Amino acid sequence: GSLIPPEERRLRDKKHLDDITAARLPPLHHSPAKLLSIEESIAIQIQQKEAYEEMQAKLAAQKLAERLNIKMLRFEPEGEASMQYREVRDED
Repeated sequence: GSLIPPEERRLRDKKHLDDITAARLPPLHHSPAKLLSIEESIAIQIQQKEAYEEMQAKLAAQKLAERLNIKMLRFEPEGEASMQYREVRDED
């Protein structure tokens, strides 16, 4: 047989795969994996845990504030609801 240069062989194989399948690998958005030392790994995990706990605390504070604001907004002893009632009654 004839010898085919590696570049041409790779292109031919790629074309063959394109002909027989529509499957594609997803594009690589992130850098490839790299090895870390134990110390680097632990430091990253501690940072991630602190960031996670901070986000959880913010979310909990936000939910609590929303609950308190809802209760405060509904309580109107001398608010608009009583004024609207008086205005309607005065018109009648």
